[in-house]
Amino acid sequence: MTMDKSLKMRRGMARARSVLSRAERLERLKATDRWTEDKPPVGLPKVRVYKLAMKKKKKKKEEEGDAAAAAKPAAAKPAAKAAPAKK
Repeated sequence: MTMDKSLKMRRGMARARSVLSRAERLERLKATDRWTEDKPPVGLPKVRVYKLAMKKKKKKKEEEGDAAAAAKPAAAKPAAKAAPAKK
């Protein structure tokens, strides 16, 4: 029987793991000097898993267009505020 393509995983894990293996926890604890070789590997302290958020890169043309569009409404707003004050 074949597996449905929606259940297949491509390129490994799609999201970050929230749990580390014991070996990974020991590596991180050693790096921060919270664990030494003479301590038992049972009952390890918790180790926080940091999630990395990737930002999308914008094209230069879009950034220039956004800056110009933002400047136009900003110049029009003071004129609009002055008109109701005349009443």
